Amino acid sequence: MTTLPPSTFGVTALRSEDPRFLTGRGRYVENLLIEGALRAVFVRSIMPHARLNAVEGDLARAMPGVAGVFTAADLDLARLPASGVVEGSTDALEGPFGREALARDVVRFVGEAIAVVVADSLARAEDAAEAVVGDYDPLAAVTDAETALDATAPRLWPEHGSNVVASFEAGWDDDVLAGAEVVARGRFVNQRVAAVPMEGNAIAVQPHGDGTFTAWVSTQVPFDVRDDLADVLGVEKDAVRTIAPDVGGGFGAKLQVYPEYLVVAAVAARLERPVRWVESRSEGLLALTHGRGQVQYVEIGARRDGTLVGLRADLIADMGAYPIGAFLPNTTHEMLAGVYTIPRIASRGRSVVTNATPIAPYRGAGRPEATALIERAIDLVATELGMDPRDVRRRNLIPPEAFPYRTASGTVYDVGEYERALGEAERLAGIDALRAERAARRERGDHMALGIGVATYVEITSFSSKEFAAVEAHPDGTVSVTTGTSPHGQGHETAFAQLASGVLGVPFEAIRVVHSDTALVKRGAGTWGSRSLQAGGSSVVERSGEVLERARALAAHLLEADPSDLEAAPGGGFAVRGAPERSLTLSELATASQDARTLPPGLDAGLRAEGVYREPGSTFPFGAHVAVVEVDTETGEVRLVRHVAVDDCGRVLNPALVEGQVHGGLAQGIAQALYEEVRYDGAGNPITSTLTTYAMPSAAEFPHFETARTETPTPVNPLGAKGIGESATIGSTPAVQNAVVDALSPWGVRHLDLPLTSERVWRALDAARARMRNADPTSSVGSRS
Repeated sequence: MTTLPPSTFGVTALRSEDPRFLTGRGRYVENLLIEGALRAVFVRSIMPHARLNAVEGDLARAMPGVAGVFTAADLDLARLPASGVVEGSTDALEGPFGREALARDVVRFVGEAIAVVVADSLARAEDAAEAVVGDYDPLAAVTDAETALDATAPRLWPEHGSNVVASFEAGWDDDVLAGAEVVARGRFVNQRVAAVPMEGNAIAVQPHGDGTFTAWVSTQVPFDVRDDLADVLGVEKDAVRTIAPDVGGGFGAKLQVYPEYLVVAAVAARLERPVRWVESRSEGLLALTHGRGQVQYVEIGARRDGTLVGLRADLIADMGAYPIGAFLPNTTHEMLAGVYTIPRIASRGRSVVTNATPIAPYRGAGRPEATALIERAIDLVATELGMDPRDVRRRNLIPPEAFPYRTASGTVYDVGEYERALGEAERLAGIDALRAERAARRERGDHMALGIGVATYVEITSFSSKEFAAVEAHPDGTVSVTTGTSPHGQGHETAFAQLASGVLGVPFEAIRVVHSDTALVKRGAGTWGSRSLQAGGSSVVERSGEVLERARALAAHLLEADPSDLEAAPGGGFAVRGAPERSLTLSELATASQDARTLPPGLDAGLRAEGVYREPGSTFPFGAHVAVVEVDTETGEVRLVRHVAVDDCGRVLNPALVEGQVHGGLAQGIAQALYEEVRYDGAGNPITSTLTTYAMPSAAEFPHFETARTETPTPVNPLGAKGIGESATIGSTPAVQNAVVDALSPWGVRHLDLPLTSERVWRALDAARARMRNADPTSSVGSRS
């Protein structure tokens, strides 16, 4: 195993990607210069559920500049297969759930594409798209997953006989609450949210006239896109060069191979012209996959001293119109124990289709839902017992000596020091002073109530994945690193250059990182699941180590020394120990490696290595967050005044990259807690289809984030690294939710669903005051208001 010098880690190297972004030299699909490119605009369903009798495009075809109007009948593309197959599912996705690239016969959500218009300018394509008319026969729609379970609910696929497309049960019939002296129950909603990346979905496809194509696409998985484009174009995979340029954010929503990609490729091939499509912001809110959308019924049992005895969770997952995320409830099940020793866990999951935008992985993908569930449940137990929620947490934390630890849901955690992270978060927050301030405000009846929320979390990253890398030293002194990961803002070029520099001893600036181009990279799994550093980075380290050993063998041959007598030379290369004047730089070795006459027996030409690193197991980052809120009890307005995050992603390579991921994750997690929600009206029409109605906050809505780290290296990979891309999102949402409920607790409010808008908080307070006036101490947990 290649050993990295300690100086490689903890170095705050500035991102090498940033100069091109800051100087306007970033390359996105929209600003690529593609000579003669036509513009595509999709015509989308205005109905949530309807029979599509016909699509009339003759008027649009006759408009100036229009190169074509295409429907499902015109292109006759194969259906996209249903994905999200769930292991052990009682309803495998073998039904009729495949999706047409352009809707044919039935539309199932507002925003589903029914036709595409291609013209010589965006304006002309948009004008012509307005002239395309669909002939619909409306069908009854359902956008609520619980309602969709009802036997009388409208069926998206009547031939299937149910809106449940996948399900599982794990210990569901077991008496997991046996021995509990207190049982807390709740209904929690983890609301549907939109990803809203800075760059919307986009693709451009250029045919070259010889059966080959180049596709530029804003994606996290360029190789997946290449494979599917090759299928639709009827060519070999190597005939389609797919490039993900500077992708402006993904958050999981760009993991899919979208129907629009296939349509644009098919149209480009038919017209023998390059075609570009870039979605508008409103279009993205309708058609880019959404996230979360889970309703949870929870029972949690404990003894009087706060010791947990069991958990039961019933998970109802909204899939939207096409079940590409049917596996998400299983991931929630895997992580239901959180950081706690819960002896028994039972769960049931049902993935349900509705007449809404499809739901797929979104920053955390099933793990935020699990953390929100268990952290709210812990607070409910504390309320039932009259205990401090922090005491309940500490009593049940998995101790460090228990790792590797198998939870009651069957997941094996690698390593953790949960008490350490929680203690550090409370110390940084000054928890005792905060509690005193909260008590003082309550004593004097201050209308600005203070709430303190604590949440601990653990998540799963990498999912035992594998990744390709190649490393080559060149005669000019530079080193190229090729990786199968595909960044969308994380800083891979910086991180992988740091790793190669650490192994090879060459300057950081001499390393060029190549990625996201299927003509330059042999293979790659892309970027998802916070896997890039631990899987991709470990592969870079292994390949760099192989190059180093080749260089050592060559240096020993040329210097007529034993390899064990060589030591690293400054700037890369080797010198004879005790005789530094006898040395060869890596550049000189790379030059010599090109000449077969200088090579020792058994050494191939070139200083290059390639291969795939296979991570033997998943890793489990963890942490603790403390949120402090003020709630105006007269208006319901919530203001987050402090947020302290302590996250543990194992051994830290570059603190600046970690900090960037934490800040971005906090913004999205807090946004879900306080602001964001995709909503539909009773007829199935979206009412949050623009950023004037979908409340995505800006930096002005957030306080200064107070962040810190603990470092608990994992034994799973040679870097000791775990993921960080999703962690802060997972930990922040329940911390803020717990803080708001804590602020409202003097009025008997025990739970409030997300997002915690001013209206929702005001209504909860108004109802609580009415109950108090009527001397009715009961309160509702998880009301559907």
